[in-house]
Amino acid sequence: MICFVAKIWLILIRLSDKMGMFGDHIIDVDNITTSIEEELNLHPLSDQCCIYRVATSTFRMNEVSFTPQIVSIGPFHHGKPELKNMEEHKRRYLQDFLDLSNANVKKYASIVKQNETRLRNCYAENIELFSDEFVKMILVDAAFVIMMLLKCSFKHLRSNNDRIFHRPWMENDVRYDMLLFENQIPFFILKDLYEASEISTKLQGLSLVKITHTFFKEKWNSWATDEALEKQSLSEAVHILDFMRICQLPLSKSYTRKSSKSKNSIAWCAPSATELKRAGVKFKVGLSTSKLDIEFKDGILYFPTLKITPGKEITLRNLQAFEQCHCHDKYINDYIAFITMLVETEKDVEIVVGSGIIQNWLRSNARLATLFNDLAQEKLVSRVRFYYSDIVEDLNMHCGSSWRKWKATLEQDYFNTPWSGISVLAAFVLLILTVIQTVCSVMQV
Repeated sequence: MICFVAKIWLILIRLSDKMGMFGDHIIDVDNITTSIEEELNLHPLSDQCCIYRVATSTFRMNEVSFTPQIVSIGPFHHGKPELKNMEEHKRRYLQDFLDLSNANVKKYASIVKQNETRLRNCYAENIELFSDEFVKMILVDAAFVIMMLLKCSFKHLRSNNDRIFHRPWMENDVRYDMLLFENQIPFFILKDLYEASEISTKLQGLSLVKITHTFFKEKWNSWATDEALEKQSLSEAVHILDFMRICQLPLSKSYTRKSSKSKNSIAWCAPSATELKRAGVKFKVGLSTSKLDIEFKDGILYFPTLKITPGKEITLRNLQAFEQCHCHDKYINDYIAFITMLVETEKDVEIVVGSGIIQNWLRSNARLATLFNDLAQEKLVSRVRFYYSDIVEDLNMHCGSSWRKWKATLEQDYFNTPWSGISVLAAFVLLILTVIQTVCSVMQV
Protein backbone atom coordinates (compact mmCIF):
# COMPACT_ATOMS: atom_id res chain seq x y z
CA MET A 1 0.00 0.00 0.00
CA ILE A 2 2.83 2.41 0.91
CA CYS A 3 4.65 1.68 -2.36
CA PHE A 4 1.44 2.35 -4.32
CA VAL A 5 0.95 5.76 -2.65
CA ALA A 6 4.59 6.67 -3.29
CA LYS A 7 4.25 5.84 -6.99
CA ILE A 8 1.09 7.97 -7.27
CA TRP A 9 2.90 10.88 -5.52
CA LEU A 10 5.85 10.61 -7.94
CA ILE A 11 3.52 10.63 -10.95
CA LEU A 12 1.78 13.77 -9.63
CA ILE A 13 5.13 15.56 -9.18
CA ARG A 14 6.18 14.73 -12.73
CA LEU A 15 2.86 15.90 -14.07
CA SER A 16 3.10 19.15 -12.12
CA ASP A 17 6.58 19.81 -13.56
CA LYS A 18 5.32 19.28 -17.10
CA MET A 19 2.19 21.37 -16.54
CA GLY A 20 4.16 24.16 -14.76
CA MET A 21 2.19 23.82 -11.53
CA PHE A 22 2.45 22.27 -8.08
CA GLY A 23 -0.51 22.46 -5.79
CA ASP A 24 -2.07 25.90 -5.96
CA HIS A 25 1.12 27.64 -7.17
CA ILE A 26 1.24 28.20 -10.93
CA ILE A 27 4.67 28.84 -12.47
CA ASP A 28 4.55 31.17 -15.45
CA VAL A 29 7.74 30.34 -17.34
CA ASP A 30 7.22 33.17 -19.82
CA ASN A 31 7.04 35.76 -17.02
CA ILE A 32 10.17 34.34 -15.38
CA THR A 33 12.04 34.46 -18.68
CA THR A 34 10.99 38.07 -19.27
CA SER A 35 11.96 39.06 -15.72
CA ILE A 36 15.42 37.50 -15.99
CA GLU A 37 16.03 39.09 -19.38
CA GLU A 38 15.10 42.50 -17.95
CA GLU A 39 17.46 41.99 -14.99
CA LEU A 40 20.25 41.01 -17.36
CA ASN A 41 19.85 44.30 -19.21
CA LEU A 42 22.71 45.68 -17.10
CA HIS A 43 24.34 49.06 -17.44
CA PRO A 44 27.79 48.46 -19.02
CA LEU A 45 30.75 48.89 -16.69
CA SER A 46 32.73 52.01 -17.55
CA ASP A 47 36.51 52.27 -17.80
CA GLN A 48 36.09 55.81 -16.42
CA CYS A 49 35.43 54.47 -12.92
CA CYS A 50 37.85 55.93 -10.35
CA ILE A 51 35.83 56.40 -7.13
CA TYR A 52 34.99 53.31 -5.09
CA ARG A 53 33.72 52.10 -1.76
CA VAL A 54 36.33 50.95 0.73
CA ALA A 55 36.41 47.18 1.09
CA THR A 56 34.32 46.07 4.06
CA SER A 57 37.21 44.25 5.72
CA THR A 58 39.45 47.32 5.42
CA PHE A 59 36.72 49.67 6.63
CA ARG A 60 36.01 47.61 9.75
CA MET A 61 39.66 47.70 10.79
CA ASN A 62 39.66 51.49 11.07
CA GLU A 63 36.33 53.15 10.30
CA VAL A 64 37.43 56.62 11.41
CA SER A 65 40.13 56.77 8.73
CA PHE A 66 37.54 56.41 5.93
CA THR A 67 34.56 58.32 7.35
CA PRO A 68 34.13 62.09 6.81
CA GLN A 69 33.91 63.97 10.08
CA ILE A 70 32.78 67.39 8.86
CA VAL A 71 31.78 67.53 5.20
CA SER A 72 30.49 65.20 2.48
CA ILE A 73 31.93 65.55 -1.01
CA GLY A 74 30.29 63.54 -3.76
CA PRO A 75 27.36 61.13 -3.54
CA PHE A 76 28.58 58.34 -1.23
CA HIS A 77 28.06 60.31 2.00
CA HIS A 78 25.61 62.86 0.63
CA GLY A 79 22.66 63.59 2.91
CA LYS A 80 24.04 61.98 6.07
CA PRO A 81 22.49 63.66 9.14
CA GLU A 82 25.81 63.97 10.99
CA LEU A 83 27.23 66.05 8.11
CA LYS A 84 24.17 68.27 7.67
CA ASN A 85 25.67 71.25 9.49
CA MET A 86 28.14 71.88 6.67
CA GLU A 87 25.51 71.99 3.91
CA GLU A 88 24.70 75.65 4.51
CA HIS A 89 28.40 76.51 4.55
CA LYS A 90 28.90 74.71 1.24
CA ARG A 91 26.21 76.90 -0.27
CA ARG A 92 28.00 79.97 1.10
CA TYR A 93 31.15 78.83 -0.69
CA LEU A 94 29.10 78.41 -3.85
CA GLN A 95 28.01 82.03 -3.48
CA ASP A 96 31.65 83.06 -2.99
CA PHE A 97 32.51 81.15 -6.17
CA LEU A 98 29.77 82.96 -8.11
CA ASP A 99 30.86 86.35 -6.77
CA LEU A 100 34.42 85.74 -7.98
CA SER A 101 33.54 84.30 -11.37
CA ASN A 102 32.34 85.69 -14.68
CA ALA A 103 29.51 83.18 -15.08
CA ASN A 104 26.16 82.43 -13.45
CA VAL A 105 24.54 79.36 -11.91
CA LYS A 106 22.84 78.42 -15.18
CA LYS A 107 26.13 78.15 -17.04
CA TYR A 108 27.71 75.98 -14.35
CA ALA A 109 24.65 73.76 -14.04
CA SER A 110 24.72 73.29 -17.81
CA ILE A 111 28.38 72.19 -17.67
CA VAL A 112 27.61 69.60 -15.00
CA LYS A 113 24.46 68.42 -16.81
CA GLN A 114 26.37 67.94 -20.07
CA ASN A 115 28.85 65.73 -18.21
CA GLU A 116 26.32 63.85 -16.09
CA THR A 117 26.83 60.45 -17.73
CA ARG A 118 30.60 60.74 -17.50
CA LEU A 119 30.35 61.83 -13.88
CA ARG A 120 28.11 58.93 -12.94
CA ASN A 121 30.47 56.54 -14.71
CA CYS A 122 33.27 57.68 -12.41
CA TYR A 123 31.56 55.99 -9.45
CA ALA A 124 31.77 52.25 -8.87
CA GLU A 125 28.10 51.93 -7.99
CA ASN A 126 24.84 53.25 -9.33
CA ILE A 127 24.02 56.63 -7.80
CA GLU A 128 20.38 56.61 -6.72
CA LEU A 129 19.76 60.30 -7.30
CA PHE A 130 17.47 61.90 -9.86
CA SER A 131 19.24 63.96 -12.50
CA ASP A 132 18.36 67.37 -11.01
CA GLU A 133 19.46 66.34 -7.52
CA PHE A 134 22.68 64.79 -8.84
CA VAL A 135 23.62 67.88 -10.88
CA LYS A 136 22.89 70.18 -7.94
CA MET A 137 24.96 68.05 -5.56
CA ILE A 138 27.98 67.96 -7.89
CA LEU A 139 27.83 71.71 -8.55
CA VAL A 140 27.61 72.66 -4.86
CA ASP A 141 30.36 70.23 -3.83
CA ALA A 142 32.66 71.19 -6.71
CA ALA A 143 32.32 74.89 -5.92
CA PHE A 144 33.08 74.14 -2.28
CA VAL A 145 36.27 72.23 -3.17
CA ILE A 146 37.42 74.94 -5.57
CA MET A 147 36.90 77.66 -2.96
CA MET A 148 38.76 75.61 -0.34
CA LEU A 149 41.70 75.39 -2.71
CA LEU A 150 41.53 79.09 -3.53
CA LYS A 151 41.25 80.22 0.07
CA CYS A 152 44.31 78.17 0.97
CA SER A 153 46.32 79.98 -1.70
CA PHE A 154 44.84 83.46 -1.23
CA LYS A 155 44.10 84.40 2.35
CA HIS A 156 42.38 87.64 1.34
CA LEU A 157 39.50 85.52 0.03
CA ARG A 158 38.69 84.39 3.56
CA SER A 159 35.95 86.45 5.18
CA ASN A 160 36.18 87.45 8.84
CA ASN A 161 33.31 85.15 9.75
CA ASP A 162 34.47 82.13 7.76
CA ARG A 163 33.47 79.11 9.85
CA ILE A 164 36.28 76.93 8.48
CA PHE A 165 39.45 79.02 8.31
CA HIS A 166 38.80 80.88 11.55
CA ARG A 167 38.46 77.60 13.43
CA PRO A 168 41.77 75.75 13.02
CA TRP A 169 40.40 72.41 14.20
CA MET A 170 37.62 72.57 11.59
CA GLU A 171 39.99 73.58 8.79
CA ASN A 172 42.19 70.61 9.64
CA ASP A 173 39.26 68.16 9.65
CA VAL A 174 37.92 69.51 6.35
CA ARG A 175 41.33 69.13 4.73
CA TYR A 176 41.48 65.48 5.72
CA ASP A 177 37.86 64.90 4.68
CA MET A 178 38.86 66.10 1.20
CA LEU A 179 41.40 63.26 1.02
CA LEU A 180 39.08 60.41 1.93
CA PHE A 181 38.80 57.60 -0.59
CA GLU A 182 34.98 57.66 -0.70
CA ASN A 183 34.69 61.45 -0.42
CA GLN A 184 35.73 62.46 -3.94
CA ILE A 185 34.40 64.08 -7.09
CA PRO A 186 36.20 63.78 -10.45
CA PHE A 187 39.01 66.26 -11.00
CA PHE A 188 37.93 66.97 -14.57
CA ILE A 189 34.70 68.66 -13.45
CA LEU A 190 36.68 70.87 -11.06
CA LYS A 191 38.90 71.94 -13.97
CA ASP A 192 35.93 72.55 -16.28
CA LEU A 193 34.12 74.74 -13.76
CA TYR A 194 37.29 76.60 -12.75
CA GLU A 195 38.18 77.38 -16.35
CA ALA A 196 34.63 78.49 -17.13
CA SER A 197 34.73 80.87 -14.16
CA GLU A 198 37.79 82.75 -15.51
CA ILE A 199 38.79 83.31 -11.88
CA SER A 200 42.42 82.69 -12.78
CA THR A 201 42.52 86.02 -14.65
CA LYS A 202 41.94 87.78 -11.32
CA LEU A 203 44.37 85.62 -9.32
CA GLN A 204 47.78 85.73 -11.01
CA GLY A 205 46.65 83.40 -13.77
CA LEU A 206 47.12 80.31 -11.60
CA SER A 207 45.78 77.02 -12.92
CA LEU A 208 43.74 74.59 -10.84
CA VAL A 209 46.75 72.25 -10.77
CA LYS A 210 48.88 75.00 -9.23
CA ILE A 211 46.40 75.95 -6.51
CA THR A 212 45.79 72.28 -5.71
CA HIS A 213 49.53 71.77 -5.33
CA THR A 214 49.68 74.79 -3.01
CA PHE A 215 46.85 73.26 -0.96
CA PHE A 216 48.97 70.17 -0.34
CA LYS A 217 52.27 71.98 0.04
CA GLU A 218 50.91 74.24 2.76
CA LYS A 219 49.87 71.29 4.94
CA TRP A 220 52.01 68.41 3.69
CA ASN A 221 55.13 70.24 2.51
CA SER A 222 57.42 67.23 2.27
CA TRP A 223 54.81 65.30 0.30
CA ALA A 224 53.95 67.89 -2.38
CA THR A 225 57.33 69.10 -3.61
CA ASP A 226 58.12 71.75 -6.21
CA GLU A 227 59.82 69.02 -8.23
CA ALA A 228 56.51 67.15 -8.45
CA LEU A 229 54.79 70.27 -9.79
CA GLU A 230 57.46 70.67 -12.45
CA LYS A 231 57.93 67.06 -13.55
CA GLN A 232 54.81 65.05 -12.73
CA SER A 233 51.66 64.92 -14.86
CA LEU A 234 49.43 66.27 -12.11
CA SER A 235 46.75 67.34 -14.59
CA GLU A 236 46.07 63.63 -15.18
CA ALA A 237 44.83 63.15 -11.61
CA VAL A 238 41.36 61.60 -11.47
CA HIS A 239 40.52 63.31 -8.16
CA ILE A 240 42.12 65.13 -5.22
CA LEU A 241 43.37 61.97 -3.50
CA ASP A 242 44.97 60.79 -6.73
CA PHE A 243 46.62 64.22 -7.09
CA MET A 244 48.40 63.66 -3.78
CA ARG A 245 49.42 60.18 -4.87
CA ILE A 246 50.95 61.42 -8.12
CA CYS A 247 53.02 63.98 -6.18
CA GLN A 248 55.14 61.14 -4.80
CA LEU A 249 55.38 58.81 -7.78
CA PRO A 250 58.89 58.05 -9.06
CA LEU A 251 59.62 60.07 -12.17
CA SER A 252 60.41 56.95 -14.20
CA LYS A 253 57.09 55.33 -13.23
CA SER A 254 58.55 51.91 -13.84
CA TYR A 255 58.96 48.81 -11.72
CA THR A 256 62.23 47.94 -13.44
CA ARG A 257 64.53 49.44 -10.79
CA LYS A 258 66.99 46.69 -11.69
CA SER A 259 66.79 43.05 -12.68
CA SER A 260 65.60 40.77 -9.93
CA LYS A 261 68.07 38.15 -8.77
CA SER A 262 65.25 35.71 -8.11
CA LYS A 263 64.28 33.47 -11.00
CA ASN A 264 60.92 32.59 -9.48
CA SER A 265 58.08 34.68 -8.11
CA ILE A 266 58.21 34.72 -4.33
CA ALA A 267 56.28 36.19 -1.42
CA TRP A 268 58.31 39.22 -0.55
CA CYS A 269 59.43 39.59 3.04
CA ALA A 270 62.23 41.86 4.25
CA PRO A 271 64.12 41.48 7.54
CA SER A 272 62.89 43.65 10.39
CA ALA A 273 64.83 46.69 11.57
CA THR A 274 66.08 44.69 14.57
CA GLU A 275 67.35 41.89 12.32
CA LEU A 276 69.00 44.38 9.99
CA LYS A 277 70.76 46.09 12.88
CA ARG A 278 72.08 42.74 14.12
CA ALA A 279 73.48 42.16 10.64
CA GLY A 280 75.26 45.48 10.73
CA VAL A 281 72.91 47.49 8.52
CA LYS A 282 72.87 51.19 9.33
CA PHE A 283 69.89 53.49 8.81
CA LYS A 284 70.38 56.99 7.44
CA VAL A 285 68.03 59.73 6.29
CA GLY A 286 67.90 59.91 2.49
CA LEU A 287 68.15 63.26 0.77
CA SER A 288 65.65 62.58 -2.01
CA THR A 289 62.51 64.70 -2.17
CA SER A 290 60.45 61.60 -2.98
CA LYS A 291 59.30 59.48 -0.06
CA LEU A 292 59.47 56.41 -2.27
CA ASP A 293 63.16 56.84 -3.08
CA ILE A 294 64.62 54.20 -0.73
CA GLU A 295 68.14 52.91 -1.40
CA PHE A 296 70.37 50.21 0.09
CA LYS A 297 74.05 50.76 -0.61
CA ASP A 298 77.27 49.65 1.12
CA GLY A 299 75.39 48.32 4.14
CA ILE A 300 73.39 51.51 4.62
CA LEU A 301 69.63 51.81 4.13
CA TYR A 302 68.81 55.34 2.99
CA PHE A 303 65.23 56.28 3.76
CA PRO A 304 63.67 59.76 3.27
CA THR A 305 62.17 60.93 6.55
CA LEU A 306 58.53 60.03 7.12
CA LYS A 307 56.59 61.95 9.76
CA ILE A 308 53.74 59.90 11.25
CA THR A 309 50.88 61.97 12.70
CA PRO A 310 47.23 60.97 13.26
CA GLY A 311 46.41 62.77 10.01
CA LYS A 312 49.21 61.04 8.09
CA GLU A 313 47.76 57.71 9.22
CA ILE A 314 44.44 58.66 7.56
CA THR A 315 46.26 59.73 4.39
CA LEU A 316 48.31 56.53 4.13
CA ARG A 317 45.28 54.31 4.66
CA ASN A 318 43.24 56.08 1.97
CA LEU A 319 46.08 56.13 -0.55
CA GLN A 320 46.62 52.43 0.04
CA ALA A 321 42.91 51.64 -0.38
CA PHE A 322 42.69 53.69 -3.60
CA GLU A 323 45.70 52.03 -5.21
CA GLN A 324 44.41 48.57 -4.39
CA CYS A 325 41.10 49.33 -6.10
CA HIS A 326 42.23 51.39 -9.07
CA CYS A 327 45.93 51.39 -9.89
CA HIS A 328 47.94 48.89 -11.88
CA ASP A 329 51.23 50.13 -10.44
CA LYS A 330 50.84 50.25 -6.65
CA TYR A 331 53.79 52.41 -5.63
CA ILE A 332 52.34 53.85 -2.40
CA ASN A 333 50.96 50.45 -1.39
CA ASP A 334 54.41 48.89 -1.92
CA TYR A 335 56.02 51.72 0.06
CA ILE A 336 53.68 51.08 2.98
CA ALA A 337 54.26 47.32 2.66
CA PHE A 338 58.04 47.81 2.82
CA ILE A 339 57.74 49.94 5.98
CA THR A 340 55.53 47.34 7.66
CA MET A 341 58.16 44.69 6.91
CA LEU A 342 60.79 46.78 8.68
CA VAL A 343 58.67 47.72 11.67
CA GLU A 344 56.93 44.92 13.53
CA THR A 345 57.70 45.54 17.20
CA GLU A 346 58.39 48.41 19.58
CA LYS A 347 62.09 47.55 19.34
CA ASP A 348 61.91 48.10 15.57
CA VAL A 349 60.19 51.44 16.19
CA GLU A 350 62.98 52.50 18.56
CA ILE A 351 65.58 51.75 15.88
CA VAL A 352 63.90 53.61 12.99
CA VAL A 353 62.84 56.54 15.17
CA GLY A 354 66.29 56.74 16.74
CA SER A 355 67.89 56.88 13.30
CA GLY A 356 65.58 59.71 12.21
CA ILE A 357 64.05 57.95 9.21
CA ILE A 358 60.64 57.96 10.91
CA GLN A 359 59.37 60.76 13.14
CA ASN A 360 56.76 59.48 15.57
CA TRP A 361 54.13 62.09 16.45
CA LEU A 362 51.74 59.53 17.89
CA ARG A 363 51.31 58.89 21.61
CA SER A 364 53.96 56.20 21.95
CA ASN A 365 56.18 53.72 20.15
CA ALA A 366 53.62 51.05 20.97
CA ARG A 367 50.95 53.04 19.10
CA LEU A 368 53.20 53.35 16.05
CA ALA A 369 53.98 49.63 16.11
CA THR A 370 50.24 48.90 16.26
CA LEU A 371 49.61 51.21 13.29
CA PHE A 372 52.17 49.42 11.14
CA ASN A 373 50.84 46.03 12.20
CA ASP A 374 47.34 47.14 11.15
CA LEU A 375 48.61 48.42 7.80
CA ALA A 376 50.45 45.13 7.29
CA GLN A 377 47.14 43.26 7.47
CA GLU A 378 45.75 45.44 4.66
CA LYS A 379 48.72 45.18 2.28
CA LEU A 380 48.49 43.31 -1.00
CA VAL A 381 51.90 42.81 -2.56
CA SER A 382 52.35 41.44 -6.06
CA ARG A 383 54.76 38.55 -6.40
CA VAL A 384 56.09 39.90 -9.68
CA ARG A 385 55.48 43.67 -9.47
CA PHE A 386 56.78 44.71 -6.07
CA TYR A 387 58.62 48.02 -6.40
CA TYR A 388 61.17 47.25 -3.69
CA SER A 389 61.92 43.67 -4.74
CA ASP A 390 65.59 44.39 -5.47
CA ILE A 391 66.12 46.06 -2.09
CA VAL A 392 64.39 43.20 -0.25
CA GLU A 393 66.62 40.68 -2.02
CA ASP A 394 69.75 42.68 -1.16
CA LEU A 395 68.72 43.00 2.49
CA ASN A 396 68.00 39.27 2.77
CA MET A 397 71.37 38.42 1.21
CA HIS A 398 73.11 40.83 3.59
CA CYS A 399 71.42 39.31 6.63
CA GLY A 400 72.23 35.81 5.40
CA SER A 401 75.96 36.42 5.74
CA SER A 402 77.39 34.86 8.93
CA TRP A 403 80.49 37.05 8.65
CA ARG A 404 78.43 40.24 8.68
CA LYS A 405 76.43 39.07 11.69
CA TRP A 406 79.62 38.20 13.60
CA LYS A 407 81.20 41.53 12.68
CA ALA A 408 78.06 43.43 13.70
CA THR A 409 77.94 41.60 17.03
CA LEU A 410 81.53 42.59 17.76
CA GLU A 411 80.83 46.21 16.88
CA GLN A 412 77.57 46.46 18.81
CA ASP A 413 78.48 44.40 21.89
CA TYR A 414 82.21 44.91 22.30
CA PHE A 415 83.20 48.03 20.36
CA ASN A 416 80.15 50.21 20.87
CA THR A 417 82.14 52.72 22.98
CA PRO A 418 85.83 53.72 23.00
CA TRP A 419 86.39 52.31 26.51
CA SER A 420 84.78 48.97 25.75
CA GLY A 421 86.91 48.72 22.61
CA ILE A 422 90.07 49.48 24.60
CA SER A 423 89.08 46.89 27.20
CA VAL A 424 88.57 44.21 24.56
CA LEU A 425 91.87 45.11 22.88
CA ALA A 426 93.69 45.03 26.22
CA ALA A 427 92.18 41.66 27.02
CA PHE A 428 93.24 40.36 23.62
CA VAL A 429 96.81 41.64 24.09
CA LEU A 430 96.91 40.09 27.57
CA LEU A 431 95.72 36.80 26.14
CA ILE A 432 98.48 36.85 23.49
CA LEU A 433 101.13 37.66 26.09
CA THR A 434 99.87 34.86 28.29
CA VAL A 435 100.08 32.41 25.39
CA ILE A 436 103.60 33.58 24.54
CA GLN A 437 104.69 33.23 28.18
CA THR A 438 103.25 29.74 28.33
CA VAL A 439 105.02 28.72 25.15
CA CYS A 440 108.33 30.11 26.41
CA SER A 441 107.95 28.26 29.70
CA VAL A 442 107.30 25.00 27.89
CA MET A 443 110.33 25.51 25.63
CA GLN A 444 112.61 26.17 28.64
CA VAL A 445 111.52 22.93 30.21
